[in-house]
Formats: sequence, structure tokens, C-alpha cells
Amino acid sequence: MVGDQESMTVVLNRLRRAHGQLAGVISMIERGRDCKDVVTQLAAVSRALDRAGFKIVATGLRQCMSGEEVENAEPMTEEQLEKLFLALA
Repeated sequence: MVGDQESMTVVLNRLRRAHGQLAGVISMIERGRDCKDVVTQLAAVSRALDRAGFKIVATGLRQCMSGEEVENAEPMTEEQLEKLFLALA
């Protein structure tokens, strides 16, 4: 995995929170909850996933550029890095 242990702990916590929120959204839909409430919670899930992705990119940028710490990994080009960032936009 890309990044230091502390950063990856933060990412995993965000992903676990998003997982719980998504389960809540599914439950809300199944129970016929109000559209506004469902969309609000869905937006929270989306933000949590985005933040996890940005944290991964931010902490792993040096490794992605140099290919260090990943056996036989090729360094990423500027175009590949740009595509990675835009995937989260």
C-alpha cells in the first residue's frame, strides 16, 4: 500500500466510516426515508470516499513518482499522475 502507516490508518478509518454510511443509505432507501435525508447521507459517503482517495494520492505521491518501495514498479509519468488526480475530481 502507498503511504506511511499513520496515513493508511486515517484512510482505513475514513473508508470504514463511509462503509457504515453507505449501509445507512441503503437502509434509508429500503425504509422509504425522505429523499432529502437520503441525498444528504449519500453526499457524506461521497465526500468520505473522496477524502480517502485524496489522502492516498497525497501520501503516496513521492512513491508514485519514483517507484520506490514497490518492487519492480515503474515511476509514474506526469500524465499518469494527472489522470490519477482527475479520477478523483
